[in-house]
Amino acid sequence: MFTYKHYLIILFASLGLSLGLQMILPPPYGLGVALAIFIIFPLLLRRRYIGRMGGQSGGGFGAGLFGQSRETEKAQYSCMRCGKVYKGSVCPTCGSRATSVHF
Repeated sequence: MFTYKHYLIILFASLGLSLGLQMILPPPYGLGVALAIFIIFPLLLRRRYIGRMGGQSGGGFGAGLFGQSRETEKAQYSCMRCGKVYKGSVCPTCGSRATSVHF
């Protein structure tokens, strides 16, 4: 697992690499490479971290970045009038539409 300290070390190492490349490469190319490294490297690091946490393994940032994907889980509703838990938008017992959602 990556800790905050480990993430900062890698972030500052990429900053040092970017600055070193800026000194070696000509001015417009050095700046472009430095910005690319400083932006893309943390994104790749974050993707690897999300993969280890059990997020999306396909590499997309959709559900993995904001939590686990719940496409297979259906929402359950509970009636605010009688308290019955069911699937759907209308209570099968009393016909009320006043519901609260449970994931």
